[in-house]
Amino acid sequence: MTMKIGIIGGSGLYDIEGFTQRKEVRVKTPFGAPSDACVTGKLAGRDVVFLPRHGRGHRILPSELNHRANIWAMKKLGVTHIISVSAVGSLQERYKPLDIVLVDQFFDRTKKSLEHTFFGRGIVAHVGFADPLCGGLRSLLANCSREAGATVHVGGTYVNMEGPAFSTRAESNSYRKLGFDVIGMTNLGEAKCSREAEICYQTMAMVTDYDCWKEHEEAVTVEMIIQNLNQNAATAKKIVQMAVGRIEEKDCSCQHALATAVITGKKLWPPKTKRELAPLLKKYV
Repeated sequence: MTMKIGIIGGSGLYDIEGFTQRKEVRVKTPFGAPSDACVTGKLAGRDVVFLPRHGRGHRILPSELNHRANIWAMKKLGVTHIISVSAVGSLQERYKPLDIVLVDQFFDRTKKSLEHTFFGRGIVAHVGFADPLCGGLRSLLANCSREAGATVHVGGTYVNMEGPAFSTRAESNSYRKLGFDVIGMTNLGEAKCSREAEICYQTMAMVTDYDCWKEHEEAVTVEMIIQNLNQNAATAKKIVQMAVGRIEEKDCSCQHALATAVITGKKLWPPKTKRELAPLLKKYV
């Protein structure tokens, strides 16, 4: 396996400095256009692909994100690992603004399940998703975060709400009572599509606020979120650069997610769907 590292930047992270051999690539996908051009090049001596999740200038709502197009483009470009940087609200006192939470679980509150899978249209697959993120990447990012001087928490559940409005107080308190840790609007679809694409994927959840559950705290605003994320942006970039240089080329269960997942017999695969999913299915054809 030839490694190529994907980086998806969230709110406030629309570019990564330090790329060499930088080139913008616009990938056409069967699922429509990705969020923006993919920026390919070298970072820390590794082949890297960067994609700003919301487009440069932050033009795309969370519910408008085309996760299938974004991850299909990454797969087509040869990406094997994805580090996802994402702004989140904290649902627990111990996760303070500017902390990093390397989550290991998701709780789905979206309405987009058919947009979070490449399958359908004649080919049925059910990937395992009990452990939705890559443990190897998570451990590496934890070590790099500590070296960078960040306050990092390893493990936790990310509630993926729909948005674009922030939570009501009732919703926020309900999630707290259920024991969930952080809340965001974007990463579940990426993680599901990455698993189907057999790409190792890990979220770096950057805490920007306490959502709206914490009394006597200033109400969450876009300005607060961007201000806090920008303060952490330099640290996030430092962590990513360290991690990119240290990812090891070794076997991972993420890379075999489709091995026993496809239910439909190959003779029944519709030719059009088979062509559309060629980057995912080619090693099984």
